[in-house]
Amino acid sequence: MTTSRLDELWINANLATLARSGPYGAVQNGAIGWRDGVLQFVGTMRELPEAMMRQSNRLRDAGGRWVTPGLIDCHTHAVFAGNRAEEFEQRLAGRSYAQIAAAGGGIMRSVSLTRAAGVQALVRSAKPRLDALIDDGVTTLEVKSGYGLTLDAERDMLLAAGELARALPVAVQRTFLGLHALPPEYREDRAAFVSLVICEWLPKLHALGLIDAVDAFCEHLAFSVAECARFFAAAQALGIPRKLHAEQLSHLGGSVMAASFGALSVDHVEYLEAAEAAALKRAGTVAVLLPAAYVVLREAKLPPIAALRAAGVPMAVATDLNPGTSPVQSLRTAMNLACSVFGLTPEESLAGASQHAAAALGLRDRGQLQCGMRADLCLWNIEHPSELSYWWGGRLLCERVFEGRPDGRWSAQA
Repeated sequence: MTTSRLDELWINANLATLARSGPYGAVQNGAIGWRDGVLQFVGTMRELPEAMMRQSNRLRDAGGRWVTPGLIDCHTHAVFAGNRAEEFEQRLAGRSYAQIAAAGGGIMRSVSLTRAAGVQALVRSAKPRLDALIDDGVTTLEVKSGYGLTLDAERDMLLAAGELARALPVAVQRTFLGLHALPPEYREDRAAFVSLVICEWLPKLHALGLIDAVDAFCEHLAFSVAECARFFAAAQALGIPRKLHAEQLSHLGGSVMAASFGALSVDHVEYLEAAEAAALKRAGTVAVLLPAAYVVLREAKLPPIAALRAAGVPMAVATDLNPGTSPVQSLRTAMNLACSVFGLTPEESLAGASQHAAAALGLRDRGQLQCGMRADLCLWNIEHPSELSYWWGGRLLCERVFEGRPDGRWSAQA
């Protein structure tokens, strides 16, 4: 705590800090202030120094509204070209995924469109999706590549993610999803493609400064545990953090392999075996839950929530925003599904979309409200934090602050 002049101070607020004891780490009748994009005071009105209130450059009365950390969407595929709405109609009409893929649909439809798009077209396409997440309270998100499946197209996706970060008030983490799908031109030489990604694409994209983490799709219809382990070993040698799509459709043991490499997260984990949760805990690996994809795919195997809880594994919640299996542009919708379908509590869901999502991206400077953290926060028109997981849709966000800079929504509503 400091008594130096603040850029902005909010008083008469209720704070869901997620950093103190008790439900939501709540501070009733609190205040929160920041300077130079960093939180300097988080506490009760009683604890607030009079000099701090008097000297703040801007003082605002929150009127008893709730403040939370800015939301963090730690798993998206938000940069892609086109969409697959027609396939959605076809599936509802009874066509199988295999039939759609054989006719040129499925992931290769997205690959074809993305390869042809170029950086600026990808930026224009993705911007409305990121705007929707921002309007839902997101201040940090991850964007994966993986729909290019050539070096140039993968580079374009990562470049587009960087341009979006510069153009919008949101932090973007770029993940190279190098092993996502086998491109048709390598259908007869799988080993050559894996080696190409590991030995050429990864070091070249890393040298360009485009990679914050790597990811792979470890699944019977994608890449094996051994192939993903080779990819991880190469990333580890370059000092690049690791993440893994694991145990979504079957149990291959990818999660334990990822934990052995100190992975930031394993994502989906519906088929994770209860006994394997301990390995994630030991490694400090976050389990990222993606309930929207579970619903869209009409899956029946729930992730082992009770085992993850018992082992003390942090559980993050994300949208998995993508054109095929999770066309979801609202993190609060994913939070609701994490509660209503997976059985998380609203408090777990909020922590999953902030505190634990930050850990899943390797970001230790956000996700909670406490002094020294980034001033990324949201002011909500709600009477209790559980409403963030309770309501479907609606305009709950009153103000969003990114790096200490308010969006101005609050002023516009005054």
